[in-house]
Amino acid sequence: MNYYNEIKNELINNEITKKVKDYSKNRSDLSTYYNVGKLLNEAGKQYGEGIINEYSKRLTKELGKGYSVTQLKYIRRFYSVFSKSQSMTDLLTFTHYCAIIWFDDINKINYYIKICIEQNLSVRQLREKIKNKEYERLDNQTKEKLITQKETTVVDFIKNPIAIKNITNKEIISEKVLQKVIIEDLDNFLKELGNSFCYIANEYKIKIGNRYNYIDLLLYNIKFNCYVVVELKVTELKKEHIGQIEVYMNYIDKNLREINQDKTIGIIICKKDNKFIMEYCSDERILAREYQEI
Repeated sequence: MNYYNEIKNELINNEITKKVKDYSKNRSDLSTYYNVGKLLNEAGKQYGEGIINEYSKRLTKELGKGYSVTQLKYIRRFYSVFSKSQSMTDLLTFTHYCAIIWFDDINKINYYIKICIEQNLSVRQLREKIKNKEYERLDNQTKEKLITQKETTVVDFIKNPIAIKNITNKEIISEKVLQKVIIEDLDNFLKELGNSFCYIANEYKIKIGNRYNYIDLLLYNIKFNCYVVVELKVTELKKEHIGQIEVYMNYIDKNLREINQDKTIGIIICKKDNKFIMEYCSDERILAREYQEI
């Protein structure tokens, strides 16, 4: 087989398709690069690794820029990854795939494909999530659910630690400051919690007996149809924090929750988690997450 001519014809046909059928050019790109990657892989096995350098020079000379050694290696890797996986979709561009195909873990690749589709991520947004190690901050139980395609819950995609962008460089010395830092970059904070979270209020006032109390953040999750109480702590998690948020959750359930809504969940965001306390917390709707400034 003349691998070079096959590769050249694939690339030329792709350029023609993109000009004639603009609506399907991304699909054409992915199909072409997959086929070219397969040919590069087979040519490498027959002629050795140096064949990519030779093909790069010839393609650049005959077809123009865009066929560097690096680009051809990306194309070959693209084929290597997705020849073994069914998760490729034309809802992502080749540039999206270039950001994730060098991961050794196919489950990590599949996770980023999933959130790119669900959240309509740009390449820049995808790279930001990778940089912030979003997949690594999911717990092992969530990763297992994704692998086995089991149903997930509202708490599964809440990262640990939660990355908080301190865009004004305030020193976080109190709950008030931490709350202000979160509010100043609320969109990023809600995405750290997962999908479908929306903001209701901060310092949400409730009356318990003769005293007013203030919930640090009150949120709502549209997908899971429930209120979310968030309490902020700049200390290590303490047992009294559990009792406090449980009271707030019960108040919301009694006074705000409608009969068709699920029970309120509680998230305690703290400087340091205390797994021993959480081990003896009987309410599975309560979870603790550390925060980390980025």
